Amino acid sequence: MSVEAGRARLNEILLEDDPTSGLWEFCDSGVAAEVVPELPGLQLEQDPIHRHKDVLAHTIAVTAKTRPDLVLRLSALFHDIGKPATRSFEHGGVTFRHHEAVGAKMTKKRLRELEYEKQTVRDVAELVRLSGRFKGYGDGWSDAAVRRYARDAGHLLGHLNELVRADCTTRNRSKEARLHRLIDELEERIVELAKADALAAERPQIDGKAIMDRFEVGGGPKVGKALGYLLAIKRDEGELDDDELFSRLDAWWTEN
Repeated sequence: MSVEAGRARLNEILLEDDPTSGLWEFCDSGVAAEVVPELPGLQLEQDPIHRHKDVLAHTIAVTAKTRPDLVLRLSALFHDIGKPATRSFEHGGVTFRHHEAVGAKMTKKRLRELEYEKQTVRDVAELVRLSGRFKGYGDGWSDAAVRRYARDAGHLLGHLNELVRADCTTRNRSKEARLHRLIDELEERIVELAKADALAAERPQIDGKAIMDRFEVGGGPKVGKALGYLLAIKRDEGELDDDELFSRLDAWWTEN
């Protein structure tokens, strides 16, 4: 099968409303072994974490839970691709440490060989790399950690959160409900922090009290105008050295 034909067949399956039967046929027929040889290899990998008979069953279940968006579906299909290469029994149980990072490299290599567009390759590999970032959120994340999660995801944030939701394939309804509540909470925190950061960005570097103390005046229109002047500087030039900013403020105050 040519690269173009293999890629087209995979895309066709992934863009079906429910790709489950298509993916099983893709693997069972031997076509996957030719197009994405890492995929059937997952069938031999037992996954005690998700309690599926194998990682392939979990992978197909996760893929089927996502909407038919090519980047998202490819990310779901490849999100555990690094598990066979990272399996370890060293700590008394099966672990797959750093399988996301390893999987991201494998994903990038395979998608390049299938001649996907460069942006698609970058986006899918990045989603695979970030797919495990949500782990540990339930133990408590600081605002800085939430900001870092959103910043690292960038334009893929929506896709990443959807992938995290889909990655929960447990039959335990209470466990599934808890996971979705945590993701809902994370998304709400991201929105609230973004609003707070936007508001902070709209505040001048020097506040009204500092202005009143410097010029020994009470509050009033002139202080408001001074704040507007400082905000305009921040918007145009970003934050400046305090001495430089106070020097400009002194000159403005004298002129006005």
